Amino acid sequence: MLERITRSITSASIFLAAYFLLNIALRIALPHTLDLDEAEQSFYSQYLLAGYGPQPPFYNWIQYAIVSVTGISMWVLSVPKNIILFGCYLFYGLAAREVLKSRSLAAVAMLSLITLPQVGLMAQRELTHTVALLFATSLFLFGFFRTLRQPTIGSYLLIGVATGIGLISKYNFAILPFAALIAVLPEREWRSRLIDWRLLPAAVLAILIVLPHALWLPDNLASASAPTLERMTAEHLAPAGLPRIGQGLLSLVIAVLGFVALPIVLIAAAFRRDFFRALSSSSPMIRVIERMMVISLLAFVGVVLFAGASDIHERWLDPCLLVLLIYLFLKLETADLDLSAGLARFRPVVPVFMVVILSILLFRIVGIQYIGTYTRTNVPFSGYVAELTATRKPVLIVAGTKFVAGNMRLEFPDVPVVIPFFPGPGVPEYADAKGPVLVIWRGETADDPTISPGFANDLVRSGIHLQELKTLTLPYLFGDGKRSFSIGYSWVEGGAK
Repeated sequence: MLERITRSITSASIFLAAYFLLNIALRIALPHTLDLDEAEQSFYSQYLLAGYGPQPPFYNWIQYAIVSVTGISMWVLSVPKNIILFGCYLFYGLAAREVLKSRSLAAVAMLSLITLPQVGLMAQRELTHTVALLFATSLFLFGFFRTLRQPTIGSYLLIGVATGIGLISKYNFAILPFAALIAVLPEREWRSRLIDWRLLPAAVLAILIVLPHALWLPDNLASASAPTLERMTAEHLAPAGLPRIGQGLLSLVIAVLGFVALPIVLIAAAFRRDFFRALSSSSPMIRVIERMMVISLLAFVGVVLFAGASDIHERWLDPCLLVLLIYLFLKLETADLDLSAGLARFRPVVPVFMVVILSILLFRIVGIQYIGTYTRTNVPFSGYVAELTATRKPVLIVAGTKFVAGNMRLEFPDVPVVIPFFPGPGVPEYADAKGPVLVIWRGETADDPTISPGFANDLVRSGIHLQELKTLTLPYLFGDGKRSFSIGYSWVEGGAK
């Protein structure tokens, strides 16, 4: 059966579609408390903006468009994400088909994406903007390889669309088209692709896609870059100078190993001697891919040396190293070896990973009392809502964080949920509210719902004066009953005071 699945991209795609349907069903069956990225999408889906802060807006625009038609629900948050992830696998398979002669090998390369932890597990567990980045990267690789092999106006426009989407999905995507451009230069056979007139409409298309956000960015550069720079520099972990550079380079090495180690070990174990024999094989396409990966990683070395980055995360390497699996299977094919035994050993890896990933996604929520580390999805928001609204319903909800705001938005799809000073100055809805307003927040820790001074000041500046601060504490979902999560809240009457 597994051999039939990997005979073509079509068969593998059907198999993957069934897997993503299982992921959707599992997410719907689990508690509807939203994790951080899901909560952000739930909250942001109320607004159509050119920018939303530290992340580019592509995923937000997709979510807004769907919510505008269907309304907010767990289905609306889960289904688009899985469709985009499915698109990532599909276009990766199509990219593999452009460079691999064997249709079966291309299908295996497509399915093997699940062995990359950042794709198979992390993207499914909680990420959103990275999911869009993965999709854009696969789309770019497909357009890029198609253009090298058989250039058409369509293949160039595909590169333009992928580049535009990638740049408004994650800023680090910019490394990929730059690396691809430089990687092609030494190859005389393909150098002419860079001076083809069809590159111009592709560039125009990419600019048009990016333009709304690009016009927003200069006036909002601090809010767009500060959180990322803070995470990258990790000033509290390393002093300035050589120690910081050393920590940054070590962080990069660890991130690269964390990204590539598992699939390399699995493929090496499956193909055994053939894998090591194939490492010396080469071709123009192999050389281009090698240069792409090296140039991309050198760009991160530059970030460490010149921007002071000392903490590189694995997911930041997605546009640099996603091509790895195509590269490894291209090496194996170019070596002209009999790969049938290796493929037979590797095929079962994919369904095993699917079962393991689904089990992890389930057990990290329902088996939390045995793990001990409670997730955001175990916070009992539906219980809070039942307690808080037993006697009255809010006409407006003012939340202290996006995590709280997004979850309250899901629980109250017809009630505006706002955060002070987002997206503009003040909370204008409060002045017009005709009825009870629920102000709700979480504290610094799970068991301390003390209102933060920053949120308290924002409320006062918005004209909201809390009369009585209350606390509501409930046990974690699927917990042992001994640990609980507390929120703070206050009811006020709408209208400026």
